Formats: sequence, structure tokens, C-alpha cells
Amino acid sequence: MTPPPAGARPIPPPTRLKLKWRHAPPGQAFLPPTLAVLLALAAAAQSTPAQLTPIVKQKLESPAVVEFQLQQYLLRHAPRLPAAPASIAAWRAEAAKLRQRAFHIIYRGWPRGWLAPERAFIPRGTIHMPGYDIEKFRYPIVPGFYTTALLYQPTPLPAQAPAVLVAMGHFPYGKAEEFNQKLCINLVLRGMIVLNPEWIDQGESRAYGNGHFFGAQLDLAGYSGLGLFYLAMRRGLDFLESDRGVDRRRIGMTGVSGGGWQTIMLSALAGPNEIRAAVPVAGFTSFAGRVERQPGEPGDFEQNESDFLAPAPGLPGGLDYSTLAALRAPAPTLVVDNAEDDCCFRAPLVKPEIYTPVLPFFRLFGKPARYRFYQSTLISAHNYGREDRQQAYAFFDRYFGIHASDAEIPAGPKILSYRQLAAGLPKDNLTMLALAQRLAGRIHRPPAPAGAARAQWLAVERGKLRHLLRYRRTRVARAWRVANTWHNQLESLSYRFQMSNGLSAAGIWLQSVNTPADAPLDILLDDRGLAGNAPRRWDQIPLAAHLIDRGRQVLLLDLLFVGNSAPGSRANRVHFAELLEAIGRRPAGLEAAQLLAVARWARKQWHPARIELDTRGLRSQFVGLAAAALQPRTFAAVAVRAGLSRLAAVFTRPVKFEDAPELFCFGCYQEFGLKRLARLAAPAKVRERSPKDGH
Repeated sequence: MTPPPAGARPIPPPTRLKLKWRHAPPGQAFLPPTLAVLLALAAAAQSTPAQLTPIVKQKLESPAVVEFQLQQYLLRHAPRLPAAPASIAAWRAEAAKLRQRAFHIIYRGWPRGWLAPERAFIPRGTIHMPGYDIEKFRYPIVPGFYTTALLYQPTPLPAQAPAVLVAMGHFPYGKAEEFNQKLCINLVLRGMIVLNPEWIDQGESRAYGNGHFFGAQLDLAGYSGLGLFYLAMRRGLDFLESDRGVDRRRIGMTGVSGGGWQTIMLSALAGPNEIRAAVPVAGFTSFAGRVERQPGEPGDFEQNESDFLAPAPGLPGGLDYSTLAALRAPAPTLVVDNAEDDCCFRAPLVKPEIYTPVLPFFRLFGKPARYRFYQSTLISAHNYGREDRQQAYAFFDRYFGIHASDAEIPAGPKILSYRQLAAGLPKDNLTMLALAQRLAGRIHRPPAPAGAARAQWLAVERGKLRHLLRYRRTRVARAWRVANTWHNQLESLSYRFQMSNGLSAAGIWLQSVNTPADAPLDILLDDRGLAGNAPRRWDQIPLAAHLIDRGRQVLLLDLLFVGNSAPGSRANRVHFAELLEAIGRRPAGLEAAQLLAVARWARKQWHPARIELDTRGLRSQFVGLAAAALQPRTFAAVAVRAGLSRLAAVFTRPVKFEDAPELFCFGCYQEFGLKRLARLAAPAKVRERSPKDGH
């Protein structure tokens, strides 16, 4: 703790260490209370704010345990590759259902008019090179949101040439990256037309509001964040299919990292008749593999879109990335991964997940040789190096009927600068964040009805909330008592709450030893965790101490992803939250279920006259209000400190998914604001308080 400032009078022990006292400002005399007040305080708790510090800073649960629980939970609900069907007809019928399910998730919320093929590629200049031309374009993904692309064409242009869509990954120079230019140059010099679009937030598209996790803002507004990424790559395929010089029977796709993800996603869902040959490089693995090696298999927001991997009616196994690979059958597909990759998707680890179990689907068509796996060993890094590129050249040459050497054509002198390849974006070009802000601004919720219709409205709204949060009731299966204190008439018990769904929360119950048995109970949630209740200055009295001093029971609670109940690192928290979203679970729904379960348990354990909830921070605010709205008679009152005044601030502030994953439930903003949640919490009274109000 920070020592008292110069001039402050020291606080003598022990009789003046009572929580209802106020310390005099530095330099002023301390005025003692009356004898009556002194005697009353002596009978009350003799605790001090400083006593809370060692109690609330206990480590009640290991981050490794929390991570293991989350892994087990995710694996129990993981999507799985369907069993290889008995016939081609049966698999094609199943594949059609899987694609239909995928598009239902991808295009959720998007206006139908925005999904039509986009062929308005705007020319932005041509670069003439020996043996080929590079045409620069820009095109809209959705109205107001443009990206750029390069079209490599051999000269002279043959009739009905094969074409390859080259997708970029997380590389800052985008389509100007040297390895990418070498790939495109070698393909065009082999007689192929090559379209190389810029990926969102890379190269020319790089902008603050285009960070991929801003897709969460689109989700919150009810528009699939994945949809924007899918439309971006689909536009490129539409363009190639509309080009009269392209042989539509010989269109391929390749890319590394995020480009590898784009390749398996688009080539699987567009279908083998549209993308004849695909070469995803270091871009994907199965869901289970991603869980097991968490966080060794990272993924941006679009790779774990809400509900994309969740079971659906008629599709109990869900839609795994290994299933996407199976959807490629019997089209030629080469998966390239590096034996030792400094990012992700190491070949020996992912091959048993995305190659071996998928091979039977190609055997079903009598074409097992069309599904190949190559392990790259020359470079121990995340790359699309020469070894990998030569595999791609040979693969496209074989299936496009091109007779050329597998060796790479030297392209060093042909490498152009970033500026030379820039096509230029409109000055008022939207970003993902700006697009989400615009779409959210169009949302208008009907007012709550009055009179007799209100009861039905409340029931309907709570049903919507349960659905949006994917709320599933849980219970405290066991309350582990792991520590206690009894000091200066302050009593505490520390708990680890094991939930019936396999996850857990942590909490500390505190009271004065003189507190009545049925005293009201305050449950405190704090985005900073239990340790947020420790005083940070010598003259600070935390809320918990203030409540104890008023003769109340207090339960400090860390829900999933907070404090003691959080995975070890911020990156781990983000990735686990993503994976939960992908299988159809919501962090806010899981945390609200934990809060309500602990409240029910506490009522039986301590029989409080009433239970009140106090939240600090925007994450705790949202979860607390959601829980109170779902079960409105659980809490007599809800106090909100240091929260948001309006949910719209998530867009305008903006709040990042990485900082508050609980806030980004798909479509929640369409139906609910914070005030509406507060109305649903009635008869509980919801009050906004200053962070300093009530200490």
C-alpha cells in the first residue's frame, strides 16, 4: 500500500481502525467521535480495509485447471467429421445440407441485395511486364466497403486459360509481399490467369477499424462478421467466372495462413465444380486439434464465427474444418503444412486430424490420389517458401494439363514495390468498425408496452434473451471450501464452485462475527477479479469493507474468464471465448448461469433476508443485468459501477472483443439495450452508481 502523504497524522491501533471512520485530510487535526459512537463501533467489526488485502489476493484456482476444464467442456461439444457414407449419393445429399447450414450462418443478417455476384471491378491502371501484364483494380465487397486486387494475365492471352485465385494471409505488405509476387509471377508465366485480392486489414486495406476482431461488432449488430470475409473472397471467384478468357473448368485457389483458411473455406463451400484444384498452405486444422493445442493454433475472429461449428437440426455433428476438407471430394486438393512452424498447424500434429480421417471420402469416389498432404521441411517457419510453392506449381500443372518444369522460374528482377502495385482505395472507404456502426445505427427497437400486454411482452423478451445468450441452467455441484480466516472479528470462507457443466467459479464469503444469521447478502462482481476489492491507497475503504461494516454478508465472486476463474493469459482468454462462440455457447450466457447458480446455493447456505448484486466494470455489468433479467426475483437490487451508460458505446467507444467477449452475443444489440435489460430485471431495482459511491 502507498504510505500516507507527508503531514498526515498516523492512525493509532486498534480502536480507530473501524470501517465507519473517515480519515482526516493531510495536515488537519483528527476529530474523535463521541463516546456513544465509539462504544457502538467497538461492538461492531474490528476489521480494517488492510485486512482484506491478503484475503482477496488468494489464488483459489490455478489457470491451468481453468484451461483444462474449458478444454474438456469444448471437446464434449466439439463438432465431428461425419462417418464416411455408404454411397456417393448419400454423401452428396449430406454435403448439400452441410453447405446449406454453412451459408445460413455466413449470411445471417446480410441484405439479400448485397449477396448478388459483384462484377464492378474498377480498373486502376496496367503494368506491362515481359510475358505478362498486371491490371490493378478496386471493387466493393459491400456498398461503401472496397478492397483492391491485382490481375496477372499472360501475354499474349491464350483462349480459355486456367485461372488461380491467390488469397493473402496476415502479411502487412499484402499482395506486395515478395513470396506472394513470386507465386503469382510463376503461375502467370505458366500460362495461368491469376487474381490476387488484398485481404481485409492487410496491405492497402490496413486500417485501425479493419482489425479482424471488429467482426464482433458486426455480430453484435446481427450481421455475421464471417459474412464480410466470405463475400470478399467470393467476389474474386465471381470475377474469374465472369472473365471470358478464363476456362471455368480449370479454376484453382491457393494461399497461406489466413489465405490457407480462405482457400479451404471457399473451395469447400463453392464446391468442386467451381474450384477444380485447391492448395491450402498452413491454414487450418480440426476443432479438436485447435482445442488440444490451445493457444498453439490461433485463429482470428472470422475463423471461429459464432455458431459456425455448432450442431444443427439434422446435422448433430456440426461442421468441422475437417468436414470442409471432406466437402472437397473428389476435387484435387493438396494440403501443405510445415513440419516445424513458428505459428501454427505443424504437419505431424495436424495430419492425423485433417488428412487421415478425410481420405475415405475421396476413396468413396475412387479418387484417393486426388487428396494429398505434403510436409515441408526446408524452412522452420510459417511460410509459403520455395519448397511449398514448387509443390503448388506441380499440382496445378498436373490438374490443369500444363506441361512445365516444377522448378521455380527466377522472379527476383520482376518484384515490384508496394507503391507500384497499389491500386488505391476511396478516401471515404468504410472499415469494418464503421460498417458495424452504420448498421447498428439503423436499429430501432419498439418501445415496451404498458398495461395488460406488458406481462406477455416480458415473457417474450426473456425468451429472446435466453436464446441470444444460449442460456443453459447449471447448478453448484460442489462448493469446495479451500481457505478461511478469523481475525479481528472478521470471518471469511474461500470457495471454489464446481458447476454441474464441468466449469467453475471462485468466491470469498465475508462477514463480521457479529453479523445476524439472516443478514442481507451482497454478491460483488468486479471485472478486476477478487483482488479488485483490495484498497489501493492508505485512505481508501473498499466497497466490501463498507458493506461488512454495515452488518451485511458479502460474497466476492469470480465468474468464468474473470480473476481466479480465468485462463492464464489474455490470448488464452480470447481464444477460449472464440471457441465457445463457434460451438454455439456464449461467455455471457455461461457466466450468467454461474451467477444464478451461486445465488441459489447461497440462499440455501446462509438464508439471507435478501440478495443484492453489485457490479463493477462493463463485463460484470452486462452479465449481472442479463442474469437479473433472466431470473428477475433472484436479486432485490442491482447496483452498477464503472459500467456503460448505453450498449451503443460498444460501437462508438469502441470496446474490443479481446477486452470484453461477454458483450458480443450475436444479434443482441438488435433486441436489447442496457435499459431494456434493466426493465426485464424488475422487480429488482437497478441503479447506476459512481465507482466511489458507497466506497
